[in-house]
Amino acid sequence: MSKLTIKSGKGELSLKKSKSLVGLKTTPEKPAAKEDYVEAEVHTNLGGFQVVSLKKEGDDIDSKLDEVRRRDEVEVGTHVYYAEGSNKPLVATGDIYITFEEGVSEGEQRIVLEEYHLEVVERRDKTRLIARVTPQSPNPIKVAHMLQQVSLVKLAEPDLDTILDEYEFREPSDDLITQQWHLRNTGSIPGANYNIRQGADAKVADAWRRLGGLGSERVVIAVIDNGFDINHPDLRTKVFRPFDLWNQSPNLAMGDPRFTHGTPCASVALAVSNGRGIVGAAPNAMFMPISGTSFSNRATEQMFDYCIENGADIISCSWGTTDPNFALSSIKSEAIARAASKGRNGKGCVILFATGNDDFDFVNFYAAHPDVIAVGASTSQDSYASYSNRGREVSVVAPSNGDWPILAARASWDEGISWETGVYRFYRDGRDRGPLYKHFGGTSSSTPLVAGVCALMLSANPNLTAREVREILQSTADKIGAPSEYSGGHSAKYGYGRVNADRAVAEALRRMEKQPEPAEVEETVTSGQGLFRFSVKRQPSVGWGVQTGVYKEYGNVLIQAEKLQSQFNQPIVVNINELNGETVYKVILGAFENLAEAKQLHEKVKAAGISSFPADLSKLG
Repeated sequence: MSKLTIKSGKGELSLKKSKSLVGLKTTPEKPAAKEDYVEAEVHTNLGGFQVVSLKKEGDDIDSKLDEVRRRDEVEVGTHVYYAEGSNKPLVATGDIYITFEEGVSEGEQRIVLEEYHLEVVERRDKTRLIARVTPQSPNPIKVAHMLQQVSLVKLAEPDLDTILDEYEFREPSDDLITQQWHLRNTGSIPGANYNIRQGADAKVADAWRRLGGLGSERVVIAVIDNGFDINHPDLRTKVFRPFDLWNQSPNLAMGDPRFTHGTPCASVALAVSNGRGIVGAAPNAMFMPISGTSFSNRATEQMFDYCIENGADIISCSWGTTDPNFALSSIKSEAIARAASKGRNGKGCVILFATGNDDFDFVNFYAAHPDVIAVGASTSQDSYASYSNRGREVSVVAPSNGDWPILAARASWDEGISWETGVYRFYRDGRDRGPLYKHFGGTSSSTPLVAGVCALMLSANPNLTAREVREILQSTADKIGAPSEYSGGHSAKYGYGRVNADRAVAEALRRMEKQPEPAEVEETVTSGQGLFRFSVKRQPSVGWGVQTGVYKEYGNVLIQAEKLQSQFNQPIVVNINELNGETVYKVILGAFENLAEAKQLHEKVKAAGISSFPADLSKLG
């Protein structure tokens, strides 16, 4: 049997036997002539075994392992397995954790153990014990698989060992990252004969190192713009709940050469780290593209309400207007304020707008909104970008062009800049960096850069409110330019300074550490509070669901059921049981025929920040 399915942890593992690797235990007293049969050593100690590849010389792995087992120096030889979808070797240590059904006597347990020639290593209680295979036993994984078919056995889980990940942070190795001076400015651009100012960057690479990673996959950045190439290799793997306002559909319009702006904007915030091309400031963040900018009241309400309803944490907008004829109406202001207060379950969406590129002494009217982080631009020399609009509303500036441009993703239909020669060019110095990228800039680039920094802050501390995020960004920014340009810590050009991702993340982490551990407090509904409409029918004890909680108060069950049903549009199953003499209610979301469907829902529930696990309904009936 080359493929087996066994229970492991809270789920199942589908295991496939390695065709080349085995695990060996050898006798210390007898020197092993391993060169006779070992091709290479893969791991010195995995589950007490040395994992090696064998010289098969045409034999299959089963025949060769049987041959090696007969050698004097080999005490034990075992197969090595791989879990489906994993490239990490798994070795069974020989121990099996067994839980018998309630009421199974020790005599009956002994019969089961003797059937598979198992010896008891440790008894935990009347129904739970640890057994170990003997030379007469089958492979421990096979034993566990067979035990799981025995009616007296509730659970049989083989003890497995595998290689664990070491969480030493490794910086992205994407091949164009050295061109991305805005993440870390070393004073030069490889391949370009141009001097920039060392340290004139957003300190993003330092923030990654402080975090020990590239941010959380649970943070969602909505980019509202036009011209998203969602097939771009730096964006296509992370698209989440896209929406096109112009066609009122999740299918984004693509291919119009008039609209290319959204692609580079999104990439500056969140381009994935995949070993190729560029990376964004928050490479692990999810990408919610909302296509179709509009001045319309109705469209403005829809775009921001969509962000609230679909789980956007951060909203990045590199557009707006400085035309006095089109100042924000109260309806638009209220739509932005609503997202800033009601988004993220009341913590508020973090909303960023570009100040604009007009060299005006006032900012884009959207950026002037009191709930918005207004982002201007600085240069690779740590100076003011002359095009960046100024004003008392400027929150921070972030590196962009004005001296040397930013490298960003390019939509596949982007026609670039037509020069007098008729040649389309995408790079300031004319040196080709491939068809997927281009030089970019303006406050259009600095804004999503700060959006990515905000995603790193929320990765460090998801409890921050939108107001706290803006406060931290401003208080940790680096003062650049002449000190005389600041009054009360603020400059009309620079806001509170050039964004410093490392210091912002450090402050987010500090505030996380200061927060007390949240107490497990159940919502309690007393008599007369709340009005609920529901229908009840018996649920067959078959299939799978996703368990989200256990409650003592039935009022809490009603509250949670209402929330879950509205959020996930799935039926609610309640299991009534007893725990230590008290009635408890287990709340299960969904009822599916197979585990795979339950796991899909589990991922959605987990992504929403709700503790949960797939539950076998047959064991709850």
